[in-house]
Amino acid sequence: MAQGKRHALITGSSRGIGRGIALALAADSVKIAIHYYRNESAARDTLAQVRKRGADGVLVQADVTDPAQITAMFGKLKAEFGKLDVFVSNARPEVPEFFRPPLEITLKQWDAAFDSQAKAFLVGVREALPLMGDGGRIFAITYAEGSRTGGLQPWVGMGSAKAAMESLVRYFAVAVAKRGITVNALSPGWTEDSVLNTLPEQAQDLIRNWHASGWTPMGRLGTPEDIGNVVALFCSDKARWITGQVIYVDGGASLMNPEVPPEIQIG
Repeated sequence: MAQGKRHALITGSSRGIGRGIALALAADSVKIAIHYYRNESAARDTLAQVRKRGADGVLVQADVTDPAQITAMFGKLKAEFGKLDVFVSNARPEVPEFFRPPLEITLKQWDAAFDSQAKAFLVGVREALPLMGDGGRIFAITYAEGSRTGGLQPWVGMGSAKAAMESLVRYFAVAVAKRGITVNALSPGWTEDSVLNTLPEQAQDLIRNWHASGWTPMGRLGTPEDIGNVVALFCSDKARWITGQVIYVDGGASLMNPEVPPEIQIG
């Protein structure tokens, strides 16, 4: 990606993984558009942390389930930045808005998942591209395990929406390849300061202990900083030949065989 003054938009960057991405890019002197929906105070805190890293940024508010608000947000960015080098589609609704099993999920919950993921990515990329020069970077944050499995039944809406978004990544990657723009999906494993922290405490402890005991070969859960570092890495010119991929960022958890006890696999 061309160097010089760079500009990025990360949706859902007031907290969690989005904040981790914003701070990693800020450390590389990228000017950040910090997007939030309801939590302006968290967004302002992220902006303060961006500035501590020697970069700058602006706040943008939008409900990403509403295409008109996405379009309006990009209009503000065009006026503020004039261009965009990095677009990260990360925002999602809070868990209660979509977390129901397939025999019980309402169409409203289904739409909340799809509108915030596949549709928001479709609209966002089409709005971002006119602002991007050659060498831009586009990312979708997914959860590929949930896209290809069916065991966590209440994840059906989000898993299906993420699968559709991953498919869009491949189509967009081909569509913009001749402009030198890359489009990739990043799939974090279980990550601290993310959806994990919205689960009941007992469930959080089970997940942490299971992964620390070996289901994640590196022996811990991920952090927002881990995910942010991968985005920063892929924004390098040295990553310009990688596009249309789902990149697992999970400390090796996706390498484990679900049919074999982890005690046997890790030795």
